Amino acid sequence: MLLQVKNLNYFYMPGTPFEFRALNKLNLSINKGEFIGLIGRTGSGKTTLVQHFNGLLKPTEGTVIFKGKDIFGTEMINWREIRQKIGLVFQYPEEQLFGETVYEDVAFGPRKLKIEEGIVLEKVKQALSMVNLDFQKVKDRSPFSLSRGEMRRAAIAGVLSMEPEVLVLDEPTAGLDPRGRKHLLARVDSFHKEAGMTIVFVSHNMEEVARLATRLVVMEGGEVVLEGSPGQVFEESEKLLAMGLGVPQVTELMLALKKQGEKVQTDIFTVDKARQEILKMLKEKRGQLC
Repeated sequence: MLLQVKNLNYFYMPGTPFEFRALNKLNLSINKGEFIGLIGRTGSGKTTLVQHFNGLLKPTEGTVIFKGKDIFGTEMINWREIRQKIGLVFQYPEEQLFGETVYEDVAFGPRKLKIEEGIVLEKVKQALSMVNLDFQKVKDRSPFSLSRGEMRRAAIAGVLSMEPEVLVLDEPTAGLDPRGRKHLLARVDSFHKEAGMTIVFVSHNMEEVARLATRLVVMEGGEVVLEGSPGQVFEESEKLLAMGLGVPQVTELMLALKKQGEKVQTDIFTVDKARQEILKMLKEKRGQLC
């Protein structure tokens, strides 16, 4: 088990008239190499949860265990190391940019670890390559001169330069145009498939998480209410709709066909796969008529 959340409770403004329970005895386990899609409507507790992963928030009750170590226990914890290993990219990560150049921004984390400059250079090159930004073209540019999608990728490179074991992305495609969203999602997919990185992807976009995640975790009212493969979770379409979430449109189509008695797969999340499945269904029907 790489990361485990145990009986986590968290209250905002405790002891005041505005006290609000954001997490309610939440339990969650994440294995090495998983791609977790953490979904739920606004206010369900997603962001509050992931900010506990590396100690940005301290639980009211319960704890987080990383690689067998209780990060909120009595033992002295090296928070710099924890935040290096569990990298958190906030919503609108371009707002985290601050360096005069892209190089300075991406190099900030490794330099804080007092790594020698030659190794810092290699880490910056690798991180920019991972987000598909050309080192020579962007290294001396102000990060604020980049397009919005490039700024976001540069901000993610700043986290990747620390070589995290877990990468947490909180609504990373919010506000991006379709092209920027496509490029960013392709890079995130490569972090998981090619680099073997453990990913926690926070979103309310069903199409995005369906295509990328190996496991979905659905939150509502500070609790985990559904969990499983995308196919298993989207089978519970009525529950998802009741929570204001829904399912990908192509999956909704396949579920509707199945309800009408058609023999089709329902764990389908892309138009191409849906087309193949429908053509297969029609071919079988023609064969029955002959």
